[in-house]
Amino acid sequence: MGSKNHPPPSRVRRPLSIFVVLGLCCGFYFLGAWQNSGYGKGNKLSKVVTNQAECKTLSNLENVDNLEFEPQHKYTSVSDSAEPEAKVYEACDAKLSDYTPCQEQDRAMKFPRENMIYRERHCPPDEDKLKCLIPAPNGYTTPFPWPKGRDYVHYANVPYKHLTVEKAGQNWVEYHGNVFKFPGGGTMFPQGADAYIDELATVVPIKDGSIRTALDTGCGVASWGAYMLNRNVLTMSFAPKDNHEAQVQFALERGVPAVIGVLGSINMPYPSRAFDMAQCSRCLIPWAANDGKYLMEVDRVLRPGGYWVLSGPPINWKTYYQTWKRSKEDCKAEQDRIEELAASLCWEKKYENGDIAIFRKKENSKSCERNTANICQSDADDVWYKKMETCLTPYPDVESEDEIAGGELKKFPARLTSVPPRVSNGLVSGVTTESFQEDTKLWKKRVNYYRRINSLLGTTRFRNIMDMNAGLGGFAAALDSPKLWVMNVVPSIAQNTLGVIYERGLIGIYHDWCEGFSTYPRTYDFIHASGLFSLYQDKCEFEDILLEMDRILRPEGTVIFRDDVDVVNKVSKIVGGMRYDTKMVDHEDGPLVPEKILIAVKQYWTASSENSGSSGE
Repeated sequence: MGSKNHPPPSRVRRPLSIFVVLGLCCGFYFLGAWQNSGYGKGNKLSKVVTNQAECKTLSNLENVDNLEFEPQHKYTSVSDSAEPEAKVYEACDAKLSDYTPCQEQDRAMKFPRENMIYRERHCPPDEDKLKCLIPAPNGYTTPFPWPKGRDYVHYANVPYKHLTVEKAGQNWVEYHGNVFKFPGGGTMFPQGADAYIDELATVVPIKDGSIRTALDTGCGVASWGAYMLNRNVLTMSFAPKDNHEAQVQFALERGVPAVIGVLGSINMPYPSRAFDMAQCSRCLIPWAANDGKYLMEVDRVLRPGGYWVLSGPPINWKTYYQTWKRSKEDCKAEQDRIEELAASLCWEKKYENGDIAIFRKKENSKSCERNTANICQSDADDVWYKKMETCLTPYPDVESEDEIAGGELKKFPARLTSVPPRVSNGLVSGVTTESFQEDTKLWKKRVNYYRRINSLLGTTRFRNIMDMNAGLGGFAAALDSPKLWVMNVVPSIAQNTLGVIYERGLIGIYHDWCEGFSTYPRTYDFIHASGLFSLYQDKCEFEDILLEMDRILRPEGTVIFRDDVDVVNKVSKIVGGMRYDTKMVDHEDGPLVPEKILIAVKQYWTASSENSGSSGE
């Protein structure tokens, strides 16, 4: 490298080189600022991001010109003449613009209707998977920025008027010219979600940070979840893909967390003790049926001390039984049965007024006796595609009646960086208090680096964000802001850390990336994939995972891949045929680290851009 008499060449600063680099960076910065509106059709976001990455790469190279790399540390260009040409992916047919691979109607109708099995996930076999790019509909426009996006959606993005007719008078959604307006109402809160939440807050401690994660079963267009965000509460909303077409699609287009889902025959894809509260607002789930199996499933995911809200049938049956076309006796029997089941779960009714009833789960088993003969024996966190059981999820053990089973959580936002009870109690193999804290620091450093590459990260430009391999939730914790939310996905083949993520006051879901995700196309602005492809390289085809990522990413959305250099090269080659602008940059610790970062920005194109479609065969 250098002798004692000659400083290392890497330390020599050539004034002209430095001047050229600074000049390029400044030029790209002002060009990006001029181009970036962030909203609307076909903006130049991709140029801003890749130009910023170019500056970052130039800065790195200025410091490492004379360092020698080991062969495995070098980036092997995918455009090398020795490499075969990348496969170019065609557009799918325009009629597939809202394709949801695991919830398609034709396949669903082949399954039993009993217990909503036909509305559950039914994914295509490998030979039926599409190998084409899902197009955006004609006229697609970047969604309105938050908070305006909560109340307005472009008609061209979700061109379905059915709910404006079916739910007319309930303040769900209105159609005005080329936009939908969401007044914030719902079937059980026609006066607005805020007024409804205010009533809940007279019983549930929503205001002080005690309530951070919530579950909305049968969410409609997720107006409850949208307005809970005003109270700093993250709600996981779900609803099936059914005759209320596009309700979850509307929710995500508004910038509200939601997935396609149903309470049917399999467990919900969430860990035990995940939610501070749950609600059913006229969700029409048969809580009293199946020996209370659905209430038992809510109990599994509800934290000790958590709240369950039921508004709608059969509550207030004395007023509505005729409207519901039911007898008094039938309605009363249903409510009595629900309250009997709730008591068996150690839930105490705290409130009933008008259309609303609120129950609270006891904080531990010492304050309530359960039927020990009906305690679940299976792992309450091992739930991916597992059959829902009719049994009671046991409370974690406590030593006194004053102790909260599973551990007490701090109020949010302190909860975000505090050591979660699952970690401090040694329930996550290999994760200690010290390693958790180090992981938190590491992701703060990494997210700061991402922001230097892409200055739009952390702004309203990227509202809906997904972390495909979330680990302990460090990426989401470092990004936490009212301007955005992160769907933390824990792959079903990875270490089960989703309970830790929820104990931090974040939300997420289990998923297997060999299958389609439970969402509509174009529902995420930004996707983070750290170590994902190394995890799946022997499990399924990279091509299928990347096509699924493309399906759920919005036009001009961004992906950051972080992985071993050989894996990133393989990914980059496939992405090269999928209409993205890409840029490879070094690891934040420098070019000698064999892990690399690939930034990919999806180009803007729609079905109208294509002369002909592809069936995807």
